[in-house]
Amino acid sequence: MPRLVVVSNRVPLPSERGAKAGGLAIALADALQPGSVWFGWSGRRSVRGSATTHIQRSDGITYATIDLTEADYHSFYVNFSNGALWPLLHFRLGLLDFKSEDYDGYRSVNRQFAASLLPLLRPDDVIWVHDYHMIPMAAELRAVGVTNKIGFFLHTPFVPPSIFNALPRSAELLNALCAYDVVGFHTRTYCTAFLDCVAENLGVHADKDGRFVIRGHSVRAIVDPIGINADEFSKRAVEAARGSDARLLRESLGKGGLAIGVDRLDYSKGLINRFEAIGRFFANYPQHRREVSFLQIAARSREESGSYARLRRELDRIVGDTNGRYSEFDWTPLRYMTRAVKRDTLAGFFRLSRLALVTPLRDGMNLVAKEYVAAQDANDPGVLILSRFAGAAEEMSEALIVNPYDSDEIAEAMHIGLSMDLEERQERWRSLHKKVSVNTAERFCSVFLKLLAHPETHPERPSLRAIS
Repeated sequence: MPRLVVVSNRVPLPSERGAKAGGLAIALADALQPGSVWFGWSGRRSVRGSATTHIQRSDGITYATIDLTEADYHSFYVNFSNGALWPLLHFRLGLLDFKSEDYDGYRSVNRQFAASLLPLLRPDDVIWVHDYHMIPMAAELRAVGVTNKIGFFLHTPFVPPSIFNALPRSAELLNALCAYDVVGFHTRTYCTAFLDCVAENLGVHADKDGRFVIRGHSVRAIVDPIGINADEFSKRAVEAARGSDARLLRESLGKGGLAIGVDRLDYSKGLINRFEAIGRFFANYPQHRREVSFLQIAARSREESGSYARLRRELDRIVGDTNGRYSEFDWTPLRYMTRAVKRDTLAGFFRLSRLALVTPLRDGMNLVAKEYVAAQDANDPGVLILSRFAGAAEEMSEALIVNPYDSDEIAEAMHIGLSMDLEERQERWRSLHKKVSVNTAERFCSVFLKLLAHPETHPERPSLRAIS
């Protein structure tokens, strides 16, 4: 049986637990069997960079990492991946900062990754590369003679040609994506945008199943929405809701209810619009004051970036203004924390919450929406408010779908959600829970790896319903 080799920017080392465990590690848990390899950056910066490959083993899985130099870290990770590609892929051209030396550093690091991975590979390995940091990885591996099956999955949105072409050297990156055998996306919208870029920029048109041939190499573009293990998360939520953290939170609320948002602190998550919506909610619907408190958990990230520092300052200002206007001595409308919280604890918080706001301006998928649904009590479920621009909205149409740029619409949805009768809440939840239970992390891995082994086959169709 072929061995699976996973490649990603960061490797979730066995020592990383709790709040440090990322969504990718959780999603790939079923695919990583004893014998598998996970390769990527160690997270460390050193003088020598990738001269040495560090090996750890746990439960039969090999974790192989390399270090980056300070210069490579800044050009590859801070400047190009997160300063150019991230805003591009999230439709934020005004934040795109391209410098040719950063692009060269990005390609150089992918070349280093390929050179360091090469000695670890076996002829029949199946290689699965993840996310925008690693777009050129297959091209670099092909350049050193690797002929293995190589697949790529993009966990962010993909943009149409009118936006993608704004990035200098975009044609080079598009050609690099075409060195993979299978290229996966969370939604039909993103997959179509990729194929439109291929058609417009490379003059190659795909068939109805997303297959096309370029320079004699066959490529398959697929839709494969990522999911969670809903049953496992539900059990975590039930147990955590009885735990000490959930008890302390419940006691702090008094007689009021809880609404929640959980995001990384990032401009793509729509936090400014969301916080403004919370203020408008308490202004426009004063009957809900004291009846609900909103808890926003936004773990800090990418703190080297000036745009993130500006975001933090603006959020701090809005929180202060909202609480100054509406707080009582025994009630706070908006609670805000920027520390990471363990996944089990979040599961308990989700179960306690009458409302969840998942309102990114753009998102590849957003698993928080699925976790919230999985955590609910079937007898008295809460209501999910979901951005129409989150990838999850393509599946989860029974949520209250909102335009994340419209703070008044979000405020109105909060009022509707908190006023919704039990029968409607249960009906919406049952439909959402069915989809979350079918489109699991295991299905996501199984579909992708089966198609990577046999790109000519038809993919298992996920349970989707497009929104209007």
